[in-house]
Amino acid sequence: MVNRYYLSTLALAFLLSVACTPAPERLGEIPLGVPSEWPAYGATAGGSHFSRANQITPENVAHLELAWEHRSGDIREAGKIPGSAQGFLPQGYISQSSLQVTPIVVEDRLYYCTPFNRVFALDANSGEELWVFDPEIDHYADLLSNCRGVSSWQSGKQGFCEHRILLGTLDARLIALDAATGRRCEDFGDTGEVDTSHGMVEHHPAEYSITSPPAILGENVITGALVLDNQRTDSPSGVIRAYNVRTGELVWAWHPVAPGDRTLEAGGEFRAGTTNVWSIISVDEERDLVFLPTGNTTPDYYGGHRQGSDYYSSSVVALRGSTGELVWHFQTVHHDIWDYDVPAQPTLVDLQVDGETVPAVVQVTKMGMTFALHRETGEPLWPVEERPVPQTGAVVGEYLSPTQPFPTHIPHLVDPIVTADDVWGMVLVDQWACAKKIAEYNNLGWYTPPSVEGTLNSPANAGGNNWGSPAIHPDSGVMVVYTNRVPGITRLIPRQQCEGVSQQMKGTPHCVQVGMFMSPLGIPCTKPPWGTLDAIDLNAGKVLWSVPLGTTRNLAPFPVWWIKGLPGLGGVMMTDSGLVFAGISNSHTLRAFDVKTGAQLWEGKLPTGANAVPMTYQVGDRQYVLIAAGGHWGGGSPPGDHIMAFALPVK
Repeated sequence: MVNRYYLSTLALAFLLSVACTPAPERLGEIPLGVPSEWPAYGATAGGSHFSRANQITPENVAHLELAWEHRSGDIREAGKIPGSAQGFLPQGYISQSSLQVTPIVVEDRLYYCTPFNRVFALDANSGEELWVFDPEIDHYADLLSNCRGVSSWQSGKQGFCEHRILLGTLDARLIALDAATGRRCEDFGDTGEVDTSHGMVEHHPAEYSITSPPAILGENVITGALVLDNQRTDSPSGVIRAYNVRTGELVWAWHPVAPGDRTLEAGGEFRAGTTNVWSIISVDEERDLVFLPTGNTTPDYYGGHRQGSDYYSSSVVALRGSTGELVWHFQTVHHDIWDYDVPAQPTLVDLQVDGETVPAVVQVTKMGMTFALHRETGEPLWPVEERPVPQTGAVVGEYLSPTQPFPTHIPHLVDPIVTADDVWGMVLVDQWACAKKIAEYNNLGWYTPPSVEGTLNSPANAGGNNWGSPAIHPDSGVMVVYTNRVPGITRLIPRQQCEGVSQQMKGTPHCVQVGMFMSPLGIPCTKPPWGTLDAIDLNAGKVLWSVPLGTTRNLAPFPVWWIKGLPGLGGVMMTDSGLVFAGISNSHTLRAFDVKTGAQLWEGKLPTGANAVPMTYQVGDRQYVLIAAGGHWGGGSPPGDHIMAFALPVK
């Protein structure tokens, strides 16, 4: 499932004011700090987004300055499709590029990929370019140009390709590179690459891409893929596969179909239309477990044809890493027809339950709900209730789950229903228009089914919490997430009226249009804040603080710069010294917060939106905080190619 955020005219490019604290003449002694790498996308194989690096503290973070910047030049503007994707969508337009990457740092080298899958190796101290690899993809073959990261595998030996960088590409290749030189590992697959589109039903290349870094477990490299949303019921399979990291040979394949159901098409291809895994996979090396955050069975907003084929949709799935055997699965949404797929990397952490330390997997969701499950069994650590949900308003041919799961211990972060009291507008006429809109839409709270009349869903399909969250402190169990708080509109359109609609949902009676609940002025119809940073004590089940993230400076004429809390897509990272760093796609700023109070302590100006997860590392005697600033196709920030590293000033 693809994360696309539709913000109408709210999504204009803008820069936030930056209240920089000037560095004094002398900072005094900078703490020595703890040398720390960032060897995986989420800092750890279990996605904690947490670092033991502690040179940068709440006391000195205000003095951060730009240490170095790297630019790849890989930028694509939105516009008419000139390449092989031309004609694939009715509208014929292609999105801008989006630099959503979180680099990794192993030893003294930093590795990252661009939206066109070029891989760069940099000196982690200086940002000096060491090598670059170009897989030579078609820059205009994919509608959503994006690469969230690469992965690292080390054998423990010295020599060529004993340390490998693994890259998944937009044209569905898995490539192994020598970390020292950037040259292909020729013994991996066919001259260093494996074609993961092998075994798929016939499809357009834009329908099947690898956009997230593969997981590494032992000598297995494990990957899913993005399958383009809402195009047809028989889209490419969502099969998950593990390949040998040395040879590229297929080790196992897991088919996301109901037990006993067929796994292959008549022609021998992997079964079409099954749920996929587009987001980040976690692994537990000690327990030989792989944790999958699954999408929902295509298309997103109509499921009358599924008849149980979404058995593993919108779930956390645990597999045996060595064999691909199913261990357990837990479904966060039954028969998902809201695009409420599981967007974020499952986070592995130990939690305290009734005085005992329990190995957990924590899963945040687009609904703003957080599920905490036993890592070995999938059983909820605290009660999850099956509660009745709306059963009226669905289109003919659709069926609904009578109940949905609701966690009871960890607080929900999004209100499920929009009322007249929630309506807001910049001017009175705007507010009246929003109040009128509420009466026009089906609006029964969580899980109101999509309709031809239009359904108001709170939250929208972007969340709640999305792929950039969470960060969890492994000692305290404090979790920080970014939360979108803007409702969305879903409207199903009868098939005979679907000409020119981009999300066709072929094979169903309808196509679909989705968007935010916006006023005639192009701003959300609900009261701000529209996006917040939230801290939760998972063990206690308590919200510690919630603060707005972002402002409307330069979004509107003076003096309308005072609105705080913007919607968007971004990520969070936490350090052992008590800091949380956050970027957000609609704000050209990286910010630091006190994890204890939520107080903002620093902000750094960026050239465009930071639609990525920040990361940190310390190589030698200097800690760096790094963010990719490259905008987003739906967030209103222009495309960019900026890898920016901040550090305390050197004497």
